[in-house]
Amino acid sequence: MRKPTLELLTLARRVGDPVAVALGAGAEATAGVLGEHGAVKVLTSEASEFADYLVVPKVDALQAAYEAVSPVAVLVVSSAEGKEIAARLALRVGSGIITDATDLEAGEKGVVATQAAFAASYTTKSRVSRGVPVITVKPNSAPVEPAAAAGAVEALSVSFGVTATGTKVVSRTARESTGRPELTEAAIVVSGGRGVNGAENFPVIEALADSLGAAVGASRAAVDAGWYPHTSQVGQTGKSVSPQLYIASGISGAIQHRAGMQTSKTIVAINKDAEAPIFELVDYGVVGDLFAVVPQLTEEINTRKG
Repeated sequence: MRKPTLELLTLARRVGDPVAVALGAGAEATAGVLGEHGAVKVLTSEASEFADYLVVPKVDALQAAYEAVSPVAVLVVSSAEGKEIAARLALRVGSGIITDATDLEAGEKGVVATQAAFAASYTTKSRVSRGVPVITVKPNSAPVEPAAAAGAVEALSVSFGVTATGTKVVSRTARESTGRPELTEAAIVVSGGRGVNGAENFPVIEALADSLGAAVGASRAAVDAGWYPHTSQVGQTGKSVSPQLYIASGISGAIQHRAGMQTSKTIVAINKDAEAPIFELVDYGVVGDLFAVVPQLTEEINTRKG
């Protein structure tokens, strides 16, 4: 069970009694975990279509759940796939959609979502003007909080539409594991930028990340220079992250990078340029050479860990 899924249950309990939907092989086996985290009911379907085809079967299933439950809101993890599923569902049921929410609350006229706007320079509160809100929630927006509930399991009857089998999955390639958490879901992210000055120097960033059990990110400048894979790029044209702790090393803080990490709960920057824009939004800043500061920080963390 992925952590962002359980985070949705924490937020869902703020606005109602959560009903979870589990799809694919082993769906029924996950019901117990969902119940332990607040799901009063778990609707399951283990149809093969969810693995054999792309998002449309999942949209069909969510629509079936929507019609069976009559919810006050539909919550989906804010990933690339999650956003596509949410958009398709909202269109089908004639509802408004809110993406990348970081908090939810019950309002007099419906669920209110908190979002970051204009490259995270502002925080807004929004609600849809029509229908039941379909909301995608950014990972790390809420803690995982156990809350034992009934977790009653019910089979979900799904009628797959004619377009459900339109795009078939023909092969899968497993992502090469680094042993680190997935970037968009990590509680801690350590990123390197132009100041790292070469691919051969990124092990300094990786060592700090590994000492913290963190994911490794990179700025667009570092990625464009070929120093780190694009899959690790944080920013407007990369991935959006919202960890509990974000450490930026050798990153100036251009608006494009800030757009992808400014909702992080605590931000630390290490940069030798005291005038770097990154220092405008940090909680803690270190003006210094990252090649002196980062190894010392890594060593101190490892020492304290024993």
